[in-house]
Amino acid sequence: MDDAAFEVETDLQTQSILLAAASHDVDALRNLLRNSSANVQDTETGFTPLHAAITACERETENSEHASSSPGPEASSTNGAAVVDGGEEKEADLEAAVKTVRLLFENGAIWNDLDAIGETPGCIAHRLKLKELYDLCVDAGVRAELLLARLDQYQVLGDEDSNEGGDEEVEDTHDVVTGTETATLDADLESTQNPTYLSSTLTFDRNKLVDDSDNGVMMEWETTLMRRSAELLLPASGLRVLNIGFGMGIIDGFFQDKPPKAHHIIEAHPDVLRRMKEQGWHEKPGVVVHEGRWQDVIPQLLETGDLFDAIYFDTFAEEYKALREFFTESVIGLLDPAGGPDGEGGTFGFFNGMGADRQVCYDVYNKIVEMDLYEAGFDTEWESIAVPDLDANGEWDGVKRKYWVLDTYKLPTCRFLS
Repeated sequence: MDDAAFEVETDLQTQSILLAAASHDVDALRNLLRNSSANVQDTETGFTPLHAAITACERETENSEHASSSPGPEASSTNGAAVVDGGEEKEADLEAAVKTVRLLFENGAIWNDLDAIGETPGCIAHRLKLKELYDLCVDAGVRAELLLARLDQYQVLGDEDSNEGGDEEVEDTHDVVTGTETATLDADLESTQNPTYLSSTLTFDRNKLVDDSDNGVMMEWETTLMRRSAELLLPASGLRVLNIGFGMGIIDGFFQDKPPKAHHIIEAHPDVLRRMKEQGWHEKPGVVVHEGRWQDVIPQLLETGDLFDAIYFDTFAEEYKALREFFTESVIGLLDPAGGPDGEGGTFGFFNGMGADRQVCYDVYNKIVEMDLYEAGFDTEWESIAVPDLDANGEWDGVKRKYWVLDTYKLPTCRFLS
């Protein structure tokens, strides 16, 4: 078979799979997947079978609504039966779509592949308000990311000599399995470039802090979120608080309003430290500024036995696994189990922004972090906070990349399990 004939046959196979998925023909799709992948993509639209199966629900909904609103003469004597039939038809179509999506995931369909306009299958389900299909995408994302995390752990535990690449660092982009463009869970796209960030020049503006690539490090729109975090973490004066990542000092300013008995701040970037000195943070009563990466400072605090009533974590240019490492290995030794204003235990919080470039990624991330926190011994309470239209308010003017596009922020407050 020559190359041209192979390409035609491959294209026909892809189109057959996409058509079966869009038609919710489970039997035909199952037969096709015996000799093909559930991750084929249309060259023009970028649709995978998951995209096709979910998008088809929009057309089916429109057709059933049109049929219900325009009953024929034969339906006029049924006293509204056409409307009922339309509803039943819509429900049957959704059930068929659910079976199709489940079959695709059972055959290895990738939850976060992007189509030509940058939507994942979950993005489409969310836009169409198809909750059951959306939940299937979120659950598939959680399973996939947990598996990737386990595989990463196995790699770390493996034979050091098995790394043929030597000391070269491999970037974790969450698509090592597929080799295709996928949505990322991590909002900090330069998460593997921490040394680059620390050597970059930061610019302090009236309402934002950006690096020399115009990436937003911290912005004034976060003030509402920081204020509420400070209220929950430090509800009374005279407590001990530790903040990792000063940035613009928004939450530290709210902590100072209490004021705390002890206020420790860990900051690594030289430009931020220089500005902190200019603003007099090093001379504030009870404030201790630790200059350096938290990975280097925390062992010193653990060694000296420092305990805190509240801890907040908000670093830049780090992956989620850095946060997970912090609350699984460090918080347990720093947070006073008998702390807080009522002696019922200290509180831990963090800026919950990873995955915030897409709703489905954010929901997957939140499920994963809650599971990891529980496994580490923490109970997490979530509070939803509305985020205004940042585009309309001009918040992203002069910023290269939007690290937040959602309308609701889920604020976490963590305590040791009883």
